[in-house]
Amino acid sequence: MPLAYLVRRPPPEAAAVLALAALLVGAALAGALPPLAATTLAGAVCCALAGVRLSRLAAGGSGRRARHRRRAAALLDTTVAVVGMTVMVLPLAGPAQRADVATAGLAAAALGYGGGLLLLPGRSRPAPPVRVRRAVDVLSLGTALLFAGWVLVPPGPVPPVVRVVTVVGAGGLAGLLVSALAGWRRRPGAALCRAGAVAALAGLVDLVVLLAYRAPEPAVLTAVPPLVVGTLLTAAGLARVSAGDPPRGAGPPPAWPRITAPAAVAMLAALLHLWVIGPFTPGAVLLGLAVVPPLVGRELIAAADDRRRARRLAAREAHFRALVAGGRDLLLLLDDELRVGWLSAAGARWFGLRDDEVRGRPLAGLLHPDDAPAALALIAAIRPGDEPPLLVARMATGDGGWRATESTVSDQRGVPEVDAVVLYVRDVGERRRLERELRRLAATDRLTGLPDRGELLRVLGARRGEPGGLLLVDLHGFGAVDDAAGRAVVDSMLVTAARRLRDVVGPRDLVARVSGEEFAVVTGAGPVPAYALGARLLAALTEPCPVPGSMVRLRVSVGLAELAGDGPEDVLRQAELARRRAVQLGRNRVEWYDAYLEEQLVRRLDLERELPGAVARGELDLVYQPVLGLADRSPVGIEALLRWRSPVLGTVLPAELLPVAEELDLVGELGGWVLNRACRQLADWSSGSRQLWMAVNVTPRELLAPDFLARVSATLAGHGVPAERLVVEVAEPRIRAELPTVVARLAGLRSLGVRTALDDFRAEHASLAQLRRLPIDLLKVRPRPVDPTDEPASPLLDVVVALGDRLGLSVVVEELESDADVERARRAGCRYGQGFALARPATAERVEAYFEEFPSAFR
Repeated sequence: MPLAYLVRRPPPEAAAVLALAALLVGAALAGALPPLAATTLAGAVCCALAGVRLSRLAAGGSGRRARHRRRAAALLDTTVAVVGMTVMVLPLAGPAQRADVATAGLAAAALGYGGGLLLLPGRSRPAPPVRVRRAVDVLSLGTALLFAGWVLVPPGPVPPVVRVVTVVGAGGLAGLLVSALAGWRRRPGAALCRAGAVAALAGLVDLVVLLAYRAPEPAVLTAVPPLVVGTLLTAAGLARVSAGDPPRGAGPPPAWPRITAPAAVAMLAALLHLWVIGPFTPGAVLLGLAVVPPLVGRELIAAADDRRRARRLAAREAHFRALVAGGRDLLLLLDDELRVGWLSAAGARWFGLRDDEVRGRPLAGLLHPDDAPAALALIAAIRPGDEPPLLVARMATGDGGWRATESTVSDQRGVPEVDAVVLYVRDVGERRRLERELRRLAATDRLTGLPDRGELLRVLGARRGEPGGLLLVDLHGFGAVDDAAGRAVVDSMLVTAARRLRDVVGPRDLVARVSGEEFAVVTGAGPVPAYALGARLLAALTEPCPVPGSMVRLRVSVGLAELAGDGPEDVLRQAELARRRAVQLGRNRVEWYDAYLEEQLVRRLDLERELPGAVARGELDLVYQPVLGLADRSPVGIEALLRWRSPVLGTVLPAELLPVAEELDLVGELGGWVLNRACRQLADWSSGSRQLWMAVNVTPRELLAPDFLARVSATLAGHGVPAERLVVEVAEPRIRAELPTVVARLAGLRSLGVRTALDDFRAEHASLAQLRRLPIDLLKVRPRPVDPTDEPASPLLDVVVALGDRLGLSVVVEELESDADVERARRAGCRYGQGFALARPATAERVEAYFEEFPSAFR
């Protein structure tokens, strides 16, 4: 096995060394090279290569296992070097000293290999029975090797060194070889190292014997193959150990090599002795007979192991038979044709199936005709090693009925002891009945007796793709009833509402209670009849409902969505969006879902979900748009513009952001953040010679807040910003409802020194009339008239500029989008302008860089 490993997968350098060794041996046999020189060169090259690989493995790694591996690699590297040095020194020694040199090298190599192999990681202490078996194997193989060495030496006096090497070598090589065979699967890397040690040491033993007997010089070439293979196997084995030494398969190692090897070695040695030397001596006969007792002992141990294994298997089989016989599950064994070959006792006990009636019967005959095709197809698709599938089918009983079953299918045809398809059948009829009852109870609303949300989703899923619609009905007004009359009255009204719904819908329509005050109706009618049904539901539910002492009229919102091809959750969500639209439009109405409505509402919901906490999360940002003097295009001020950099929604502009903030009552929080950030930036820009004003937009709700003036004053003082550098802008169309209060609040700002501005001024009669009442400093107008059908706006701008001059107001023309707009504003007499044609909104850093183009700015 180790040699096959090396031949099957040799590394490139190992293949080169093997080829070189073969060439050297061939050259020596051809007479082109002295045999001892060829042996020396081949041994030196292979030992050098193995030494290089082992020295690399002796470096790197950490941990206890790595330390053991490094020490083993270092010791084995030294041992391989000793083997190489022994072979290299032989040509330098005299013929009389060569046997002693080889003996010394053999002794050193044996010690090195022994220490290195003991240091290999992963070694474990076997159990006592295992140790006994291995000792017998070593004794048997060692005796056989000793017999082979005894009978194969030449006749005549035996040199003492040969006696020692033969006896000690037989025992050592037998121990290493048995250990390698025992660990070939569990620790293949360590087994390769041991096999390499056996081969290398055998090569050295061969050299010692040949040199001690002064054998012909070509005989030393027989030591080349074991030396080359042994050193290379040692390096290959340690490389596998360094890679973690993954096991080679599962199960115990095969025992036959350890049993047959001693007999084979002894028999081959005896035949070779008879052929080459002749009859055996009495000592050789006795030594040969000594091989027999260990072999007999090993056979007895193997027989005892087999008996113990048979007893364990019989006990285990009896145990499993008892388990199968006493269980409620039916066990069926099917042959390749899916005919019943065997069934457990549960077949007669729980299914009423007699063994003689079922055995040999096709499985399809035991299954319900509606379930059999799918079941047989499932079994046919099973492959060995697949996860056992679950087969759900109705199975026949002995009384002619059917029983709901679940079966686990396992293909055991690859197991010789079973060789069948195994079905583990369980009766689930009673469980299914209880499950259906539990589902019915769980899917029913206890108060109204209507199906709940889960049942609604199930019905929607079953009707997916069919024509029809879902009406989501929301009732409003229960809060006041609960406060006045209590929860019992509310429950009574919900029951009444459920009854009215059932009275209106058709017999095939489903009425369900989705949540506390929300109901749903699933109808198979088309879109127009479904809308008409919604109108009838609305009329029925808005009828006065009697409560103790009075009558209550509920308000109702109905959302309608078509079933179409969408999933249940999607249809429910669409109806919910339509219902929300009905609520927004004043209730007591039916609204139809469409895609544009969903886009609007989903976007609004996303805004409402993400906006709270945006300040704390640091998602708000300001960009700044310079206000320029139209005469010289130099900056005189900046307007701070809010941007919400949402990671979910992207950049959200104030036009979309502020309505949501007002609905969520977050205007004060956002406005405070904008004012603080703008004043801080203004303080940075005002620290030098640059004197600019900063405009901040506020909503009327923020302006009318009781603490607004105090907050502005504190912010200015906190950042050290002169009050006249701040401009507070309020949009003109939004102040008409609270004009007197707005006038007072603007006057309060001017008393602080803060300048005020009227944004989005419209040159209408009402706007011109109220302009005199407002305490403002700046007037911001557009370059075009409000009505796009009007003629060019230059005369209108002239009027606004003239009126501003009369009132002492500075006019800023905003939204200048083109050079023509800029020129029109300049000809009208406007001093200041703002828009993309002059400067786009940008971050503070870019605006700062823009300011650097101007040596100074003026007020």
